[in-house]
Amino acid sequence: MRAEINYTAPMNTRPRYHANDQSRDVIDLDPKTVPIIDGRADPPSLDREGFALVSHRSTISDFRAPEAQEIYKSEVEAFISELTGADAVVINSPGIFRFGEKSGESGQHNNSRPARFIHVDVNDETADGFSKTSVPPDAKIKRAVHYNIWRAVTPPPQDVPLALCDARSVAPEDLIEADAVFDQEGQPDWSFAGLVVGASPRHRWVWFPDMSIDEAIIFVTNDSAPGRPHCVPHSAFDNPLCPADAVPRASIEMRAIAYWFE
Repeated sequence: MRAEINYTAPMNTRPRYHANDQSRDVIDLDPKTVPIIDGRADPPSLDREGFALVSHRSTISDFRAPEAQEIYKSEVEAFISELTGADAVVINSPGIFRFGEKSGESGQHNNSRPARFIHVDVNDETADGFSKTSVPPDAKIKRAVHYNIWRAVTPPPQDVPLALCDARSVAPEDLIEADAVFDQEGQPDWSFAGLVVGASPRHRWVWFPDMSIDEAIIFVTNDSAPGRPHCVPHSAFDNPLCPADAVPRASIEMRAIAYWFE
C-alpha cells in the first residue's frame, strides 16, 4: 500500500506542537507518499524493528468506564513485565483516547486528535528525566525502556491507523528536537522535548490492518541500552483501502517505563 504521511521540513526555528490548539503549532509539514508494508505478512519484533503486534485480551468491556483506567494500567504493567522480563514497570499517566476526525469526539476532549505528523514521544533528555523521577532516588538503573502500547477500541477496519518506522532504518540526523506542548483548557501550558522527523528514502514503514480489540501494538519510544532499537517514529495516516462507511477509529494508548536494575 502507498499512503501519505507528514514529515517535518527543515526549519530555522525549533518546532512546537500542541495537544489541543493546533493553530498554535510551529511546524512545517513535508507530506510524502510512501510504501507502507503490511506487518501481518512478515511480523516485526521489539528486538529487531522496535515494535510488534501482540495478542492481549483485556478484561475490560468498556474502556471508557470510570474504573477502566486503573484496571487497564495494571493489565499493561503485568503484560510488559511478562513480555520483557523487566525488573519493574511503571505507568505514571492515564491512557490517552484519540479519535479519527470523522468521529464527533475528535478534538472534543483533552489531547484527543490523532497525531498527523511523524514524531517520537520523547527525546533522550526527556526520557532520562522521566526514568529517574519514576523510581526511588537510590535506584541503580541499568537499562530503562519507554514503551507505547496502542490499541484500537473500535471494530476493524481502521480508517486512521498507525504507521511505524523500522528503527533500523532511522539515522540520528533524521531526528529533529521539538517541544510537545500540553495546553489543556483551564490549566497552564507545560511541555517537554520530543522529536519530529525529516524525510529519508531509507525509512521502512509498517502498519497492521484490521486490528481487533484483543490486539495491541507495543513500540519503543526510547531505549537507554546501546545496540538495541532506540526509538520508533510513528504517525496516524488515512487508510486509502478503508471503505467510507467504516466506524471512525477510536484508540487508547498507554505509556510505560520498563526497568532493569543493577
